[in-house]
Amino acid sequence: MSRNLDHVAVAGQRVLVRADLNVPVVGGKVADMARLERLAPTIRELSSKNARVIIVSHFDRPQGIIVPAMSLRPVAAALAEVLGHHVAFCEDCIGPLAEQAVAALAPGSVLVLENTRFHPGEETNDIEFSRQLANLADIYVNDAFSVAHRAHASTAGVAKHLPAYAGRLMQEELAALERALGSPERPVAAIVAGSKVSGKLELLANLIAKVDIIVIGGAMANTFLAAQGFHVGKSLQEPDLHATALEILEAARQQGCEIILPTDVVVAEKFAAHGPTQVVSVDAIPPNMMALDVGPATVAAFIHRLPDIKTILWNGPLGAFETKPFDASTNELAEAIAKATEAGQIISVGGGGDTVSALRLAGVHHRMSYLSGAGGAFLEWMEGKLLPGVVVLSEGLSNIG
Repeated sequence: MSRNLDHVAVAGQRVLVRADLNVPVVGGKVADMARLERLAPTIRELSSKNARVIIVSHFDRPQGIIVPAMSLRPVAAALAEVLGHHVAFCEDCIGPLAEQAVAALAPGSVLVLENTRFHPGEETNDIEFSRQLANLADIYVNDAFSVAHRAHASTAGVAKHLPAYAGRLMQEELAALERALGSPERPVAAIVAGSKVSGKLELLANLIAKVDIIVIGGAMANTFLAAQGFHVGKSLQEPDLHATALEILEAARQQGCEIILPTDVVVAEKFAAHGPTQVVSVDAIPPNMMALDVGPATVAAFIHRLPDIKTILWNGPLGAFETKPFDASTNELAEAIAKATEAGQIISVGGGGDTVSALRLAGVHHRMSYLSGAGGAFLEWMEGKLLPGVVVLSEGLSNIG
């Protein structure tokens, strides 16, 4: 387990916090404060312990050059609102300006440095850029699990030059993920959905060996159905992956992992909001229609099994949730899982951009055991990959040199 803030004295120390301030900004204003609110506990704790808090983050994709529209200045202002006290801002993240801004910090104060991606050395994990970031601080704290899958200077490189610790959000995320897949209560079910099987091959291969049940939904289920000989009409699917889908089903059988595919689907001639739809069996999809959501019988059958499941991982909505009525199956299953979670019957962990959006729209995001704000990092963790930003925290002081 990575070291966290319980293991370090920070009073008077310069603490470099890698946050994820890559939030939506519209018209110069932060449009969604959720990510900043989740970051606040770590900053408040460090500030209350009289650390000099220096926050670094990327924002958008400026490709190593200065793009004024991608400045973190408005995000620093929004963070000040969330914290309820002043947050200083510096127009660079290394060099004389950053050094002067850090030198002016009083114990307990907070400083946000400019977008790390204004420098090409960030994404190339340049050693010199990492050293310049590290020279600003005495201690490094990573509180950005959402970018832990990237071996960049501010997520991995800097930790090789400073004592490294997990922030509270990172600590919470790692604990939740360990509880869900590392050493879970069994049986474990994983809901895996999305538009393409090709984007979830590594995920499925890892989960087959670690969970007891995999529920496959979304358009990727169409590929599995077509591979088994079902006619899926105009549904989105990947014909070139039929053989792969059959291999996955066979591998699951050999591992003793049950794969649940839809038995019925919601179909329509056109993908449009509130248009005419039908519920049909998967062996009766009309040739002129497309499957756009899992059907009610499929959802009901899985909900009926929830009392026998102890842990659920969720990655991907069951249907085209952004367009009604194709959010119905996701909403119904989400509500059932939320109720089971609140009753203490199940541990529920969800993650991935579309999953978070779908569960928020369903109104259950606050009722899950844990909902990861990470997209790529959550997916790579579920695939069983080592995340550079987490590995360096576990290695700790052995890296310093």
